[in-house]
Amino acid sequence: MHASHDPYVVAASFAIALLASYVTLDLARQVSNSSHQVRLAWWAAGSIVLGTGIWSMHFLAMQAFDLAIAVGFDGQLTLLSWLVAVAAAGLALRLASRPDAGLGSLALGAVVMGLGISAMHYLGMEAMKMLPAIVWNHALVALSVLIAVLASATALHLFTAFRSAQHARRHWLQWGAALVMALAIGGMHYTGMAAARFAVDSISLSAGELSGPGMTALVLMATLLLLISTLFTSLLDARLQSTARRLAQSLQESNARLQAANDELQKRAFSDALTGLPNRLHFEDRLREARQRLDATPHRETQLAVLFVDLDGFKPINDSFGHAAGDLILRSAAERLVQVAPPPATVARVGGDEFLILLEGLASRAEAMDIAQQMLAALTRPFPVSGKSLQISGSIGIAIHPGQGDGSKLVAHADAAMYAAKRAGGARCVGFEPHMESDAAWQLELQNDLRGAIERGELALHYQPKIDVKLGRSSGVEALLRWNHPVHGAIGPTVFIALAERFGLIGHIGNWVINEACRQMADWAVQGLRMRVAVNLSVHQLRESDLAERIGSALQAHGVEAAQLLCEITESVAMEDIRATQHTLDGLARIGVFLSIDDFGTGHSTLNYLRQLPAKQLKIDRSFVSDLEHSAETRAVVGAVVNLAHALGLCVVAEGVETQGQRDILQAAGCDEFQGFFFARPMPAERLLAWLQAGQPPEPRGNP
Repeated sequence: MHASHDPYVVAASFAIALLASYVTLDLARQVSNSSHQVRLAWWAAGSIVLGTGIWSMHFLAMQAFDLAIAVGFDGQLTLLSWLVAVAAAGLALRLASRPDAGLGSLALGAVVMGLGISAMHYLGMEAMKMLPAIVWNHALVALSVLIAVLASATALHLFTAFRSAQHARRHWLQWGAALVMALAIGGMHYTGMAAARFAVDSISLSAGELSGPGMTALVLMATLLLLISTLFTSLLDARLQSTARRLAQSLQESNARLQAANDELQKRAFSDALTGLPNRLHFEDRLREARQRLDATPHRETQLAVLFVDLDGFKPINDSFGHAAGDLILRSAAERLVQVAPPPATVARVGGDEFLILLEGLASRAEAMDIAQQMLAALTRPFPVSGKSLQISGSIGIAIHPGQGDGSKLVAHADAAMYAAKRAGGARCVGFEPHMESDAAWQLELQNDLRGAIERGELALHYQPKIDVKLGRSSGVEALLRWNHPVHGAIGPTVFIALAERFGLIGHIGNWVINEACRQMADWAVQGLRMRVAVNLSVHQLRESDLAERIGSALQAHGVEAAQLLCEITESVAMEDIRATQHTLDGLARIGVFLSIDDFGTGHSTLNYLRQLPAKQLKIDRSFVSDLEHSAETRAVVGAVVNLAHALGLCVVAEGVETQGQRDILQAAGCDEFQGFFFARPMPAERLLAWLQAGQPPEPRGNP
C-alpha cells in the first residue's frame, strides 16, 4: 500500500523530541546536584518528561503517516507503550545522573534507553492492529534498534561531559546532546517505519479508537505545555539553587573570615605582641593547669618552679639607643630564655623587661637554681645592636611548689625573690625565703592603701622655693608629693612613686597633683601672692594623648593663667621617645604652659634633640652640684651646660644647692636660679606663705 508523511507534522514531532531531550538533560543535572528528597522528585519528573517526549514524538510521527485509510490506535497498547517509554527513560536517567557513573553505567544506560525507545515504537505500531498484519523487514528492525542504542550512548556521553563543563560551554553541549537524542529517537522511528510493509487491502481494526486531527493537536499542545512548564520550573530551580550556593559560599567565606578574626583575637589576647611569647594571662592559665596536675598526683616525686626574670641595665640602653634597640634586646632575650628552658617549660613576657618562666618535672630545688644560672649566663652574653655590642644582665627570683607556701602565691613569691636579688646588686638568682613574704605583703599593703590615699586625704604637696640669683628672692616653687600613711607615717616618694608606676596608679595621682597645684595657686592669688609652681610629669603621663587638654581644663577650672604652671620632665624621659614627647610638649606649649628639662646631664640627649623641645628652662642635676667644690672637671661641665642653655635661650636652674661654696660657684658660672636646702627645704603651703612674708628663710623643719 502506498504511504506518505505530512512534513509539517514530521517537523513538529522532531521538535518535540529535541525539546524533550533538552528538558530531560536539564532535569538530569538537577538530579545530580540536588539533595536526596529533591533528587527523587526531579528524577521522577525527568522520567515522565523524557518518556512522554519519546512517546509523543512517535505518536505525532504516526499521525503524519498517511496510508490513505482510517487508522486508529488501541488505547491499552498505546498506554503500555507510554509506560515502557517512561520506564526506560527513568532507568537510563538514573544511571546517567549518578555522580560516580562510569563507562559500564553509561553503556547499560544506552542499551536500556535504546531498547526502551525501540520497544515503545513497536508497541505503538502493534496498537494499530492492522489486518492483514504488518510484514517486517527484520534487518531494518535490527538496524533501528542499533541506531537507538548507539545514539543513546552518544547522547549520554555528551551529557556526562556537559555536566562537568564550564558554564559557557555547558549550554551548547546540552543542546548538542539533546540534538543527538532527538536524532536517535527520530532515526529509530523512521527506520522502523521503513521496516514495515502494509498490504494493499490493509485495514485498521482500531480505526474507531484513538485517531483524528483533533487528537493530534491535543497531544501536541499537552506535550508542549508539559515540556515548557517543566523547563521553566527547572530553570527557576537552577537559579534558586545557584543563588543558594552563592549565599552558602558567601556565608562560608564570612565564617572563615570570622574564624580567622577570632583566632587572631585569641592569639592577641594570650600572647605578647613584641616577642610572640605567652602573656601573663596565658601564663597564669598554664600555671593553674600545672598545679592541678601536680596536686592530683598521689605520690609526688617532682616539683614545679616559677622564675621571675627582670633585666638589669635595660632601661639605660632603652633610653640611650631608643625603642628599636630596646625591642631588639627584648626579642633576643626572649629567644635565649626559650632556648635554655627545658620542655615543657612556659616562657612568658609579663611587662616591659619582665619575664615569667614555668618549669615542670623538677627533681629538686637545686635543678631550678641550675636552670636559672644558665639563663643568667645566656643573658650576660653581649647583644649585637646596630653594630654595637651591648651588655645587660638579669635578676631572677625562684619559687618552688610544693614546699614554699600556698601555690596560688607562686608568682608573688618569685617576684619578692627577684626584688631581693635586685637589692643585692642584681645579676644573680635568689630563691624565695619566708621572710621575703613580709616584704611582698608590705608592698601589696602599700599598693592597696595608695589606691585610696587621695580620697582619704593622705597625699599632700610640699613646695620648695627657687631663688632668682639676680633678685635674691623666690621666683617660684617646685611641688613635691608627700604621703603621710596613717600607720607607717611619712613614706618617701622614691618608694610610693615606684609602686604607683608599677601598678598603674601614676596617672590618677598625677592628675590629682596638677589639680591640687592649680587650686593652691588660685588660693595664693586670693591672698595676694602670684606664684609660679613647677610639677613633675612621669613618662606615663607624657604618653597620654589628652594630657594637654586635661591640664588646660584644670587651669581653666581654677582660673589660673597657663604661664604660672611649669611642667618638669627628666632628660631621660624626654629622650625616651623624642617624637611622642615633642608632640605632648608642643600641645602644652600651645596652651601657654612653661616647660623645664629636669636632671640635665644624667641622660644622653644631643644638642639636636634638645633644640627640638619647646622648653623654657633647664635644671642641672644635683649629682653635678654636689661635686662642684671638689672637681674641676665638674665645674667645667657645669659651665659648658650653662653656656649651652643660654645659647638656646633657656633659663638655668641648679638643684640640690646645699653649701655656700656651691652657690658661689654656680653664681659665677651664670646660673639663673637656685634650689636646695641651703635656701629652703620643701614645706607645706601655709608654711611657705609665712616664709615668704618673713622676708628671709627661717630653717624649716620637714622632709627633704
